[in-house]
Amino acid sequence: MFEPFIHGFILALGLILPLGVQNVFIFNQGALQARYMNVLPAVITASLCDTLLISVSVLGVSLLILSSFWIKVTLIGGGVSFLVYMGWTTWNSKPNQEKSSYVNRFSLKKQILFAASVSLLNPHAIMDTLGVIGTSSIRYQGEAKIIFAVTTILVSWIWFFTLSLIGRMAGKIDKSGNFLLVLNKISAIVMWAAAVYLVFSLNGTQE
Repeated sequence: MFEPFIHGFILALGLILPLGVQNVFIFNQGALQARYMNVLPAVITASLCDTLLISVSVLGVSLLILSSFWIKVTLIGGGVSFLVYMGWTTWNSKPNQEKSSYVNRFSLKKQILFAASVSLLNPHAIMDTLGVIGTSSIRYQGEAKIIFAVTTILVSWIWFFTLSLIGRMAGKIDKSGNFLLVLNKISAIVMWAAAVYLVFSLNGTQE
């Protein structure tokens, strides 16, 4: 049963490590929040969303989703709209002000909704999870499949907590707010680039 563990670990790590909207959002929360406890709603929500996507993938629902053109179009359309909005919000945010007022302007409910949106309205991440993890899980049955799924889920949880802690350390080191200001600009560009990529992927789907 060691093979599904190693396979799930390497696969999940490879999918979650690259710079993406979800990672940028979690890192930003760690850097901007005044207390680490305030980051936990975003971290836990993102982890739960990944758990849901991985579970759906392993159960075989991914094959149905990936075979439906209109489901893909809906996911991509919603994802592009959300990424453009998130990019604009991030680009115009001011870290120095957010340090004192972020909690007031972003309630617990809004944090959870934002984290869920970043996770569930990001078609690129969804397609990776459903396509790669779902397809890879087909080779396993019974206990081996459970080990594979649990391993990929654990990697996701550990990664988001680690990333938020790294973001928090970066926020503490940056007293001037210049690093966070640059980070916000880079984050916005990443989100807009992801939106453009999704538009092109939709054109490829139509062809």
